[in-house]
Amino acid sequence: MSGIAIVEVGPRDGYQGIGPFIPTERKIKLLERLAASGLTRIEIGSFVSASALPQMRDTAEVLAACARLPKVRPQVLVPSERRGRDAVEAGARCLVFVLSVSEAHNRNNVRRSPEESAEEYERLLAAIPADVAIRLDLATSFDCPFEGRIPEETTLALLDRLVKARPDAEVCLCDTTGRADPAHVGSLFAQARKAFPQAGGWALHAHDTYGLGLANVHAAYREGVRVFDASFAGLGGCPFAPGATGNVATEDVVWMFERMGVPTGIDLGALVAVAREGAALPGGLSGGRVRAALSAPAACAPMT
Repeated sequence: MSGIAIVEVGPRDGYQGIGPFIPTERKIKLLERLAASGLTRIEIGSFVSASALPQMRDTAEVLAACARLPKVRPQVLVPSERRGRDAVEAGARCLVFVLSVSEAHNRNNVRRSPEESAEEYERLLAAIPADVAIRLDLATSFDCPFEGRIPEETTLALLDRLVKARPDAEVCLCDTTGRADPAHVGSLFAQARKAFPQAGGWALHAHDTYGLGLANVHAAYREGVRVFDASFAGLGGCPFAPGATGNVATEDVVWMFERMGVPTGIDLGALVAVAREGAALPGGLSGGRVRAALSAPAACAPMT
């Protein structure tokens, strides 16, 4: 059975909402341990306003440290042309451009309409070298904390413009609030993959706010998606999506797929060990179930 790819987003999505600053050296040590567990695609931070997300102010330093990790393909999130240029100048070779389908969420996040962000995306594509890889993260593809459920046709209409701008870009549909359900996830991916067969691949970014993270991952997998964002220890929660808790835990995703016979290439034992440390980060909001289950004492012998 063919495998799946996991994009570890803990060092970006998992850290960005943590108040106490995580020392840069500790971030790098955790990154090294994540890589040692077999994770190769890692979102190591974002180029954003330091006043808006102070935890991300050292992303350039963390990116530079990735030179010591030849198997890691670091990616950085950017919300605008300016930040994308900054990232490329700092040495980034894989950019994740994020914008929201929802007007309210996009304005709350980057003070622009989705159409204005689409224009920023197009300008960024024209400004950077052609060999810089691009991934497109479409936030609030399913649901918005301000507007509620997003009509599927609204997401598809925005995709129509964005996919044409860079057909080879990987497209990630993001359940920003964690309120998506498996039926919605399956339906939207089925329509999107049919409408845009030229896209450079599809991914799901799932949150576990209502306990449906793994169910949504499985629904996307059944529709042919093979790339999944996850955060070690289930760290995360969007600062711009009130009430949203962490991403689906990487260790939970690995456990599920390995039990299904779908290879992930991840050493679960090594991953759980680093997830325990991640869960202990001061100010962090952790989640997931597998870490606790595998850390529990051996079961008692049955009574006779």
